[in-house]
Amino acid sequence: MGRLTESYERFLWAIGRQSGRVVSVIAAVTYGGVGLALPLAFDWSVSWLVTANMIGTSFAGLFALTWIANGVQASYRRKLIEWTTDLRHLSAQEFEWLVGEVFRREGWKVDETGSQTGPDGNVDLRLARKGARVLVQCKRWESWLVGVDEIRAFGGTLLRERLPGTAGIFVTLSDFTDAARADAKDLGLTLLDGRDLYARVERVRTQEPCPICESPMKLDRSPHGWWFRCLAPGCSGKRNLGSEPALAVQILTEGPEK
Repeated sequence: MGRLTESYERFLWAIGRQSGRVVSVIAAVTYGGVGLALPLAFDWSVSWLVTANMIGTSFAGLFALTWIANGVQASYRRKLIEWTTDLRHLSAQEFEWLVGEVFRREGWKVDETGSQTGPDGNVDLRLARKGARVLVQCKRWESWLVGVDEIRAFGGTLLRERLPGTAGIFVTLSDFTDAARADAKDLGLTLLDGRDLYARVERVRTQEPCPICESPMKLDRSPHGWWFRCLAPGCSGKRNLGSEPALAVQILTEGPEK
């Protein structure tokens, strides 16, 4: 039953990753095939026809709603990257979403598997790119340092997954103890502390060259609307997006251009 549930969830996740046109075709085929073509082809009774029609409609609606929900969540993840200035304000789940979006913008396919209500097997994100597999453990700890026990537990997870230590990334908002760093080095794990994470977030944020000094500008907002602000110290360069609402919407919903 567990495997069936996991397969079903992965199927819905795959549906959510498709384009709107593809999902529309899947929904139409599901409704037309299960709800109409199948009962008519086998000359089912009216009661069975109604039942099949309800099943087809339910599944078609489920696929459409799953796609919409995934789109809304993806948009929210992108906004976390663009808007968040203090990562300590994020919840544990939002922290995982932000970390996942960082890797997604770095070219990885990201599968968010972490759970806030039950055990997640020490795996919050599964990354894939060009045949490579990487597991990510996220700890939104602000004051507590990640110790040896957490590192060894994650190393055990990689072993169970038959992956080398180099296929593991441990991310925290705080830092690691010296002993934890030593163990991680022996295992080949990649460690990202709060400073490393902030740096990676800055690198993947939407940027545009400043019209004054050509330094990267950051997307920001004010009571007057959306605009780009120069990140260079002492530079007042900016670009008002008030006359370009379509560009602001595209950046916030689709992320930076690749």
